[in-house]
Amino acid sequence: MLDDLFAQLRTATAPAEIEALQNGIWQQWLSSGDATLDKDMEFSMRVMHAEEYTQAISLFTRLILLKPDFTEAWNKRATAYYLRGDFKASLADIAETLRREPRHFGALWGKVGILRQLGEYRRALRVLGRLAAICPHLPGLQEQEFSLRERLEDGGALE
Repeated sequence: MLDDLFAQLRTATAPAEIEALQNGIWQQWLSSGDATLDKDMEFSMRVMHAEEYTQAISLFTRLILLKPDFTEAWNKRATAYYLRGDFKASLADIAETLRREPRHFGALWGKVGILRQLGEYRRALRVLGRLAAICPHLPGLQEQEFSLRERLEDGGALE
């Protein structure tokens, strides 16, 4: 089912269609296959949304320890680290997320954001290329690419 959704995402052009396909993919990613873990994931996400990032990180870590192949637990912990301002830990969890699911557009968007903040515009552009391969008509993709290219032309060529 996930492969079918990604195949449709590659050819989707309408923003509403892209959003619906992405939502379908997120639903798949958020399902661990274990009802108890899924409830724990929902609770952990609520804690993160309440801006209790350290507690959320602990909860996501517990989920990862219980089920290391639960890709979305890695991604959500990366988000919590990012929100806490720990870019290094966030990038490490993004790498784990992408190792398990190379098409994870959420992790890729997050990586672009961190690389931009770090001034690593060339690396961010490469990540945008990976996003474009997954969903060429993703809203905001071209604007991000244009903005990063402008930064590089203005001398922001950090690797």
